[in-house]
Amino acid sequence: MLKVNINNNEYAVDFKQNGQLSGKVNNQNFELDIIKKSEVSFHLLKDNKSYNIEIVEVDRDKKTIELRINGIPYSGKAYSEMDLLLKKMGMDNFATKKIKELKAPMPGLVLNILVKEGDEIKEGDKLVVLEAMKMENNLKADADAKVKSINCTKSMAVEKNEVLIVFE
Repeated sequence: MLKVNINNNEYAVDFKQNGQLSGKVNNQNFELDIIKKSEVSFHLLKDNKSYNIEIVEVDRDKKTIELRINGIPYSGKAYSEMDLLLKKMGMDNFATKKIKELKAPMPGLVLNILVKEGDEIKEGDKLVVLEAMKMENNLKADADAKVKSINCTKSMAVEKNEVLIVFE
């Protein structure tokens, strides 16, 4: 059994064990004919309807996928039986990355601070621009967080491992 969430609609999917692309979605039987056109594109037939599927992006850590089906974008997330069991036991967020602070990776000069206290940030967001060895370095968030305090100012010289931003 697999739980799949696609564009905020949840489906319970159960594949037959004989290797065929058939099974049940929300207790309704399905059967699929699928042809792999390339590593990221497929042609699918279901109930005599044709679908062109393109895989846009896959994040294995977050178990998410971005698809285009007949040109329409879809976002999905899959939960295995183990994921569902861990969630039921309240152990589903142990793998979630938490960050407490952003430290300067090297000595340098703070050129710009791109966030302010109270900002909600996402993994990959640029936080601080640090000049070191005549190069501008964008320091980014390693995980989602909320900015608690900023311990640096623009034009401030900082040392390696100095705490620049503290997160909640």
